Amino acid sequence: MKRPELVRGLGLGATTALVIGPIIGTGIFLKTANMAQALGSPGLVLLAWVAAGLLSLAGALSYGELGAMLPMAGGEYVYLRAAYGELAAFAFGWMRMAIASSGSIASSAAAFALFLSGFVRFDTVWAARDFRWLGQTVHWQIGSQQLAAVGVILFFTALNCLRAAFGGGVQAALSSAKVAAIGVIIVGVFLFAPDASWSHLRAPAGVTTGTLSAFGAAMISALWAYDGWNNMPMAAGEVRDPGRNIPRALILGMAVVLSVYVLVNFAYCLALPISQIAACGSSLHASALPVGARAAQSFLPRYGAKFVALAALLSTAGGIHASILTSARVPYAMARDGLFFSRFATLGEKSATPIVSIIFTGGWAAVLALSATFDQLTDSVIFAEMIFYAATTAGVFVLRRKAPQAPRPYRTLGYPIIPGLFVIVALWLLVNTVATSRLLSLVGLALIAAGLPLYILMRRNCIRPAARA
Repeated sequence: MKRPELVRGLGLGATTALVIGPIIGTGIFLKTANMAQALGSPGLVLLAWVAAGLLSLAGALSYGELGAMLPMAGGEYVYLRAAYGELAAFAFGWMRMAIASSGSIASSAAAFALFLSGFVRFDTVWAARDFRWLGQTVHWQIGSQQLAAVGVILFFTALNCLRAAFGGGVQAALSSAKVAAIGVIIVGVFLFAPDASWSHLRAPAGVTTGTLSAFGAAMISALWAYDGWNNMPMAAGEVRDPGRNIPRALILGMAVVLSVYVLVNFAYCLALPISQIAACGSSLHASALPVGARAAQSFLPRYGAKFVALAALLSTAGGIHASILTSARVPYAMARDGLFFSRFATLGEKSATPIVSIIFTGGWAAVLALSATFDQLTDSVIFAEMIFYAATTAGVFVLRRKAPQAPRPYRTLGYPIIPGLFVIVALWLLVNTVATSRLLSLVGLALIAAGLPLYILMRRNCIRPAARA
């Protein structure tokens, strides 16, 4: 009997939405304050956003070649397997399952609950505790706000168990709504904010601006806001005409996100002095309004915070939905290759979606949402992901050498300069993160290494080769 296959039901519009959806989430409303604290200059803050966006675009251009060449479910897992073999692919898949995918979903859900608190009060805290580990304080609590985060994860997990074409339609609607809401902030500041001033774009006199190391740390913050550009290829097995639509969607989606992010941050810097941006909601100022809300209040004094909370809810909901849709395809692809438990390759009879993998991804994200805060989760994700972003982009060079005759409907623009620059900058950011955040680096590396015993177990006991997606 023929094995059930994924259905190619995603057109260019839905595929582009799967690029935009996971990216535009919480970071654009929250991360600029951290960057202002590190750099002290509006010009440097904007430059960090541009640099991070161009780096992400370079990665997307490189991934476009890999996605068009290998249009199968799994994204980086498939590319790493082709370039380096099973162990590298398994290490990536384990990292996605253990920390990156579920951690990203959980952090977005935590932010969703935070923004929802602008409309619904979450006063109940049942338990709270601070832990000291390797010289840093880790805050933990569980209460009604954490339960709200779990609830939104479970809702979108259930939604993703329906057909992929339906999920793609939902994603397209959410992506359009979030871009429109951010557009209101941009237009409102430019046209209607009475105190907006070009003088706010100048660095304050006598203030020491950021070092190269601080600029790297700011780029890491911005890269969290851009994170997700790599997610769409994970659902490549459900894209119609993938050789054309995958690279087109990556390029179009990243162009939209880069434009939106630079414009909205320009609006932030126009509306508020850099000192006020630095005092907005962040780990240093947990009770302060997010920078997006402060900027919206500049032209909507009474309703600005509510409007941004609503825009952030739409944005975050789209990110959660898209992340669950795409991330669940990684354990599915691993199971199809015999590198994970075979039940994860199960497709729903009516939906033709990897239901077991979707439920696992959402369930583990719900556990993480109960165990950490937004900043702790985002910090744990980006370092581990950057390792595999660099390795996957380097795979463009490897596969050009290993498989020169393979069909390539799209070839990376600017090859070899664009993928080469991406790898070099990514490696610099990794080294800079090790130097500035040792706890973050050690946790990320330890979690990746923890997958090695599981890989050995899978190879010895569980697995027989399976047909590839």
